[in-house]
Amino acid sequence: MWGLVAAGSVFFPGLFLLSKQALKQLMGWSEGDAAVVSTRLVSSIQSIMASSAGCIIIASCRDVIEDRHWLTDAYILFATPYFAYDIYAMFLCYRHKLQVKGHEEAGQSIGLMGATVIGYLRREFLMVLHHIFMVTFCFPASLLWRQGKGDYFQGVLFLAELSTPSVSLGKVLIQYKKQHTLLHKVNGVVMLLTFFGCRVLLFPYLYYAYGRYASMPMYRVPLVAPWQCNLGTALLWPLQLYWFTLICRGALRLFTERSNSPPAILKADGNVGPANSCTTNQTAGGGRGE
Repeated sequence: MWGLVAAGSVFFPGLFLLSKQALKQLMGWSEGDAAVVSTRLVSSIQSIMASSAGCIIIASCRDVIEDRHWLTDAYILFATPYFAYDIYAMFLCYRHKLQVKGHEEAGQSIGLMGATVIGYLRREFLMVLHHIFMVTFCFPASLLWRQGKGDYFQGVLFLAELSTPSVSLGKVLIQYKKQHTLLHKVNGVVMLLTFFGCRVLLFPYLYYAYGRYASMPMYRVPLVAPWQCNLGTALLWPLQLYWFTLICRGALRLFTERSNSPPAILKADGNVGPANSCTTNQTAGGGRGE
């Protein structure tokens, strides 16, 4: 059990450091630029791994309650350290942006560093809170409280990460001022569709799927569902709706305005676990949630 947690604790930070060093040496990028892109790369790789695990689990579970797959608990254990790592990675991106703007001189002053941390927590409050919630509540709920039931539903939750790669690509394009290219517009459409399908519709689908399994109307499912499920939905779904609203505003601006200012489309992140915010005021999430 703890071996997988330790593996995740090494894998995600190690991949970040390896990617950052490779970009600095092979591409000649600065420390900050390499950190920003490496953060996005790690987020995308984690999302691909989570989505792949989700597809495997869903395909193997015919009974949505009783059927089990070993990958469910294994990936929960392995991926949980990612959310702790990502909080720090997002902070590095935030500090880099301040340095680019000339608001901080490499964080050498303790007082200045404290102000930077406070500014980061204020700016990324929702995303940091989302990540903390994933570790402190979703981890025990998914691994312990469900008592080996509902691997199918856990697999569906993994699919929330499908929206993360398009979010990450979009933020990298904005970082390098490519927000008015065709690639950015196409990526924006992909992000809009994947975020809506994998995050906004995800929670209603979970209730619908259980209602179909139990042969009861969907509106009755919250009355019989475990309190942990209802609490998780009550806290996570409104965040997805909020972030999706920001995406829609950004998409409208992207296709109707020709200003040179960066669109708001990437103020949302996809992580459920999935999501993250380096170059804009976050979002999922975040990813998982984003």
